[in-house]
Amino acid sequence: MSPFEPADSALLFAAIDHCVLVHDAQTKNILWANPAACTALGFTLDELIPLKAPDMSSGARPYRREIGLAWLQRAVDEGVSTVEWCYRSKDGHDIWSEARAVRVDLARGPVVMVQFRDIAEEKATRRDLSRTEGRLQAFLRNLDEGIVVLDDGGRVLFASESAGNLLGREPAALSAADFAAFLAPDSAAVLQELLATSGRGGQPTDARYRLSVSGAQDTLDRWFAVRCQYIDIQHDLRGLLLLFHDITATVRAEEEHRRDAQYLNHLARYNAMGDMAMAIAHEVSQPISAAHNFVAGVRSRLDRDGSAGPQLNWGLDAATRQLDRAAQILQSLRAYVVRLEQSQQRVDLNDIIADCAYFIDVRARQHAVSLRWERTDDPLPVHCEKVLIGQVVMNLAFNAIEEMSRWRAEERSVEIRTGRHGDFAEVCVVDTGKGLSDLHVDRIFDGAFSSKGNGHGIGLALSHRIITRHGGEIEAADNTRRGATFRLRLPLADTDQQ
Repeated sequence: MSPFEPADSALLFAAIDHCVLVHDAQTKNILWANPAACTALGFTLDELIPLKAPDMSSGARPYRREIGLAWLQRAVDEGVSTVEWCYRSKDGHDIWSEARAVRVDLARGPVVMVQFRDIAEEKATRRDLSRTEGRLQAFLRNLDEGIVVLDDGGRVLFASESAGNLLGREPAALSAADFAAFLAPDSAAVLQELLATSGRGGQPTDARYRLSVSGAQDTLDRWFAVRCQYIDIQHDLRGLLLLFHDITATVRAEEEHRRDAQYLNHLARYNAMGDMAMAIAHEVSQPISAAHNFVAGVRSRLDRDGSAGPQLNWGLDAATRQLDRAAQILQSLRAYVVRLEQSQQRVDLNDIIADCAYFIDVRARQHAVSLRWERTDDPLPVHCEKVLIGQVVMNLAFNAIEEMSRWRAEERSVEIRTGRHGDFAEVCVVDTGKGLSDLHVDRIFDGAFSSKGNGHGIGLALSHRIITRHGGEIEAADNTRRGATFRLRLPLADTDQQ
């Protein structure tokens, strides 16, 4: 026994939110409409019944009467047919709808029941989503940054096209792959630690990974900077999100900087030892010469008195030979130290400054000193050994930074600028420290001066030697208000030479 009376079924049917039209299966005339359809179309039931397709459909070609009749006939023949249809209300408003026609065999004969609902907002949303998806896909394809999501075991749940490009694999090939297998052993260990420690609500973590290229040389390995964070997107995508980009060039540049720094330190020690050796040779050569004269004087007096015996003569000869040997050693040492290998090349002084900027910036950050760079746009071609000139620039900059580190934080500033000064290329390092007024300015570059309690001043002496060997000049002067300016100048290369 049915729990509903026939009248109850009619009330339930009328309460449906979906619009319902009932057409005769043969003539396709409207037989009935529920209240929702009447409300949406703006017609009463009596007004709807005599209407034809052109009276209640859009006038656009896809919604012509013959197309609508064919759609209803498909429902009669096949039992069901669904289309997107544009109805038109009594006031001329278009109603975009998804319409489903179903054949229903009633006692009176077959009819076609059409159910439709307004999908205008859905269509607009789908258009927006499609447009947004297209843009996102375009962005993801052209990103320099790869995106992957890993499960707790480190397997890939999602990979963007850019991730595939960076890893040299198709995104589909990354799916379910063990991400650690793409990494070098040391980087794989870092990843495993992140997987073990990353959790919900944790802060993003930065790391560096090295990609292990099978069969390739170390020089072809690639480095990635990675930002990691745990994500949970509506329980649909949950895991460790990795955003990574290629920093191979940066890592290699850092390695070159480290090698250059080691080389510069080596050169600095070598040249410092040379300066000290020159000083020692100069000082020792005088007492050797004096001793040689004393031996010659003693021999002359003994010969005059006739008191020199064989053993005494042998001792004097041996002493003379040893003094000659010591003089020869000092002469060889001096000749070796003075000799400078000719490794000069044509280079723009601005490029040398750019190479040094990294190290200077690091030192400035360590001492919380702000830097101001003013580099001329004019080319500054010079012939020099660029590593040595770079050493001089860094020495001057480091001295200025160390001086300013003693001042209050808001006063810590160093300016480095380049420019032309006549036929010279010039670099100026300007600080606002205590200046040079109470110092022996004329001895700053001779190796005897140092304002540091534990220093020996060899840095400025070495700088002076390097610049003068290149045919340039280096000087220091007080600023008008406060502080000091150190200038180095190198002869400009002939611009006609290539």
